[in-house]
Amino acid sequence: MLKLLKKFFDFCSQKNKNKFYLAAALGVLDAIFGAMKIPAAFFAIRAVIKYQIDTNTYIIVMGLMFVSTIGKMVVNRYSQMLQTEGGYDTCAGKRIEIGEHLRYLPMGYFNDTSLGHITSVTTNTLEQMSDIATRAIMMVLQGSITTAVIAIGMFIFDVRIGLVSILGIIIFLCVNTVTNKRVARAADEKIIADREMVGVILEYVQGIAEIRNYNIIAQNNTRVSNSVVRKKNADIRAETAAIPAVGVQLLITKLAGVAIAGASLLFYLDGTMELEYLITMLLCSFMVFESLDLAGIYTALLKIIGKGVDLANEILEIEQMDTDGEDIKPKNMDLHLEHVSFAYENRKIIDDVTLDIKEKTTTAIVGPSGGGKTTITSLLARFWDVDEGKVTLGGRDVREYSFDSLMNNFSFVFQKVYLFEDTIANNIRFGKPEASMDEVIAAAKKACCHDFIMNLPDGYETILGEGGATISGGEKQRIAIARAIMKDAPIIILDEATANVDPENEKELTQAIENLTKEKTIIMIAHRLKTVRNADQIIVIDKGKIVQKGKHDELMNEEGIYKNFVSGRKKAVSWKIA
Repeated sequence: MLKLLKKFFDFCSQKNKNKFYLAAALGVLDAIFGAMKIPAAFFAIRAVIKYQIDTNTYIIVMGLMFVSTIGKMVVNRYSQMLQTEGGYDTCAGKRIEIGEHLRYLPMGYFNDTSLGHITSVTTNTLEQMSDIATRAIMMVLQGSITTAVIAIGMFIFDVRIGLVSILGIIIFLCVNTVTNKRVARAADEKIIADREMVGVILEYVQGIAEIRNYNIIAQNNTRVSNSVVRKKNADIRAETAAIPAVGVQLLITKLAGVAIAGASLLFYLDGTMELEYLITMLLCSFMVFESLDLAGIYTALLKIIGKGVDLANEILEIEQMDTDGEDIKPKNMDLHLEHVSFAYENRKIIDDVTLDIKEKTTTAIVGPSGGGKTTITSLLARFWDVDEGKVTLGGRDVREYSFDSLMNNFSFVFQKVYLFEDTIANNIRFGKPEASMDEVIAAAKKACCHDFIMNLPDGYETILGEGGATISGGEKQRIAIARAIMKDAPIIILDEATANVDPENEKELTQAIENLTKEKTIIMIAHRLKTVRNADQIIVIDKGKIVQKGKHDELMNEEGIYKNFVSGRKKAVSWKIA
């Protein structure tokens, strides 16, 4: 129990840790105020037994009861507020800390499995912790402190009874340790099932279009249903594992209370305890373990808190890329890859690539699917670190840059655009958070999306659905371009930005890209001939190597992948339905 409490306190920031420490100190006062009822009862009982009821006795008894009640009420209020703030602030702070940590992880970490895990931890796990931690920590701390204070008070009245109460507490703690190990196993299963369910549901929602397209709804519904059932069963097993554990602990405290009462009666019968002490100890036998009962119930929840701490720490302990470089402003936008190799999960994707990209030129990268085109652009922007060789910007290794100063030089427009559930204006402002509305509109006009935005119900204040689901693919692309225009970075990476654009949007999107790329260094991955043929250099990538390099006319005069690529595109364009 103490180990779990320490684990949670170590998880807290120093500010919130201090709140819990102060709450614990106030908990001692709360217990003292609560225990003041015992001497009040003792004085009242002795006065009745000895027929010494007078004004002084009345004042003492009522004074102790008044101080006990008011003091407990005031202290308990502040103690609960501190623990509540500490619990919620800790979980909120960890969500932010995880978000900041994720910014500097290699992009290879992010996949469907990891996203499900991250989502589960930052939503369900930390939400449970914020709700449970406050209550559990408060009840365990307060229950333990109150029991300890009352036990000390019993020592003052009678050492023998004090020893019986301490023995009861020791037996309780031993049983609590053993039973909580059983609860821990069920808690592990519960958290695994929770993580799996979130991952399956996330995958289902993200892939709903493909699921419906291929009519595999039944199979995927089965996966989702099975994961939900496993989560339900794991929750039930966690609860049923806790019930007998709590029952055993309650039995121990009740038997300890009976032992105190029995010992007190024996001491009274053999003449070593007076009647007023007997009655007081009988009252204490009911009070001493009352708070410990509640603490025992909530210690089972400490296991869930401990697992939540472990899961959050697992994410925070994932090794980040070394981003503590210098804040460098490159002397030019020349990019260079020198004998670069890169492997992902023991599979070599880029193999000894050397490439020069001069500033304010356009480089097109083409090649078969899976050849390494996107990986090269990711290495240029340091989404991953190379295994061998180096990548330079302005003559400096990209690893010498701080991550933020490196990113200031790049803007990206991907084939799959992600827009946030926010206003269109704020989505465009991602490129420049402090931008005025006039700047937002100017960027939107350059990106050829002003007109369709103004036709929406609330214009620039229209709230987009998650991922931009409420607008078309071409419209999302243009908003992404407006975002990139707003950032105004000198290097633009276009990853098949026009691959899936419908004919109605193609003209506007082409114009938007031209506005974005004026006087910039352009690296584009493209499958369309018209976006490739005018490039200053065309790089053909196959199986992680550069197999061809040159301008369009040069590559058309040699046999190889590029010529076959162009011929295939020309044939596709000439196809007609008879």
